[in-house]
Amino acid sequence: MLRIGSERGLAEGKQAEKLIGESRSPLWVRRKVPPTVKSQRFCPQNGRPPAGGPIPSIRDVATTEDRPGVEPGTDEWRRELYEAAPERQGELFSTISGLENEPLYTPDTVEIDYDRELGYPGVYPFTRGVYPSMYRGRLWTMRQFAGFGTAEETNERFRYLLDHGQTGLSTAFDMPTLMGYDSDHPRSLGEVGREGVAIDSLADVETLFEGIPLAEVSTSMTINAPAAMLLAFYACVGEQQGVSPADLRGTIQTDILKEYIAQKEWIFPPEPSMRLVTDMVEFCAREMPKWHPISISGYHIREAGSNAIQELAFTLADGFAYVDAAIERGLDIDDFAPRLSFFFNAHVDFFEEIAKYRAARRIWARELRERYGAKNPRSWLMRFHTQTAGVSLTAQQPEVNIVRTALEAMAAVLGGTQSLHTNSFDEALALPTEDAVRIALRTQQVIAHETGAVNTIDPLGGSYYLEDLTNRLEAEAYDYFARIEKLGGVIPAIKENFFQREIADASFRYQHEVEQKQRIIVGVNRYELEDEPEVEILRIDPTLEGKQIERVKALRGRRDSAAVEASLARLKRAADDEADNLMPPLVEAAKEYVTLGEMCDALREVWGVWTETPVF
Repeated sequence: MLRIGSERGLAEGKQAEKLIGESRSPLWVRRKVPPTVKSQRFCPQNGRPPAGGPIPSIRDVATTEDRPGVEPGTDEWRRELYEAAPERQGELFSTISGLENEPLYTPDTVEIDYDRELGYPGVYPFTRGVYPSMYRGRLWTMRQFAGFGTAEETNERFRYLLDHGQTGLSTAFDMPTLMGYDSDHPRSLGEVGREGVAIDSLADVETLFEGIPLAEVSTSMTINAPAAMLLAFYACVGEQQGVSPADLRGTIQTDILKEYIAQKEWIFPPEPSMRLVTDMVEFCAREMPKWHPISISGYHIREAGSNAIQELAFTLADGFAYVDAAIERGLDIDDFAPRLSFFFNAHVDFFEEIAKYRAARRIWARELRERYGAKNPRSWLMRFHTQTAGVSLTAQQPEVNIVRTALEAMAAVLGGTQSLHTNSFDEALALPTEDAVRIALRTQQVIAHETGAVNTIDPLGGSYYLEDLTNRLEAEAYDYFARIEKLGGVIPAIKENFFQREIADASFRYQHEVEQKQRIIVGVNRYELEDEPEVEILRIDPTLEGKQIERVKALRGRRDSAAVEASLARLKRAADDEADNLMPPLVEAAKEYVTLGEMCDALREVWGVWTETPVF
């Protein structure tokens, strides 16, 4: 019986006979991906010259219609035809990551071991997809990122999106919330509700999901340092709606390592932050089995200026670090690994992005099965959300961003994403308007229902170019793994600024290529307009900040102060004792309407804060 990697897959795998895939070395930092193999010559069976006779000229072969079985070898084609043909000058033919592309890929230029490296959808190593039927069974979740102003405004946007066919919710938070400050904190001034929704307490989350049955939707929350507090708020709202924590579905990002690497929205030092993440993993494994406690994120690493190789390698290295921490806690890998999820960028380099997703699935499956010894096939699966690249959007001629987003979304779909956010064309200028959001959502719907891209599973699988690119990305990722391991792992590498330096170097190289016009950005360094048309943008009502500040002040006046103080005291004791899991005291504090900022301040008192050493 074929062992399929999900409950859905188990139901669909009745006709299969055996698991396809061969074991490899469990030493992940030593594993060598086979190099690209180039044969000396390709000579089709029907194209052999007569014994003792001359080999026909490639020009004769190329122009002789009465010998259709004779085909040129790749080397001959390149030497006698391609090199004599014109080629554009001044532009790069490499990927954004700097991988050189051959002008043509044939059986000569790549070796494909189908069973070992590709296999079948829903079958180890999952290169071709994590589910047997992929989009023929169910489309990806269309999950648009939304959040601005107060909980009322974002609740209205959620309802708008659901009314227009969105199938999941994704919550953006404002900067004070992301950094663990209440809206009335002096550092929050001018930032409340500007880049996401302002959340100060359980009361705001109650309003945020008012009229939205949590039993019927899955919710994603993009928050990291205070993720445990938001998870506690959400569990409490579910309980108020009569939904058991065990039945809540969704994802919370919680990927604190990538904050130190790229996004810089941390609060506490790395070690206690990792403890808090592991507390959430343990809590969800026991109390919220349908919830994804971490969405290991390459998206922000890419947005910081990295390339696809770095996004792939750094994201997976972070994932392995979380697995290591949970195992050190004493958790069985098959109790938590099936609920780990990922979040990737879809950049504009179409084929490199598709290859990145395929390589990521294959690496993760191999390491979880062979390095960590996971026995449950669901533990081997890499399920991921994708968002189109914010950094690819331009303020110049913003309507062109619709095209960029459509191509990036198609790459995500052809790469096998499980859910997708398409950026709105105006997001280089401001948070998106409702009209822009609708166009972005319609982009996904057109891909799903009009293009035919979903009719065949992994339609690009077996492409000589794509498989070669997948192999090369995989090899480059393993090289990075070895370098990170040599530094002592992810946290020591963070403290030595390894990731930060690598990203800065990649960002500099890319910007240099753009400025030298080696990489063309339409509307930026070619095809510019002298007079840019005005674009209507979303403007956040400045009075909303005052409204939110008054709300949190009123909350403090009506709650039970003694219960609040008792809850905070318990939270501090738990933080000071590494044997305690912090989630139960956080849930207790949430029910007493302790604010997010008060919870974070309590932990700041115990753990301190983190300051990065700048790198120039």
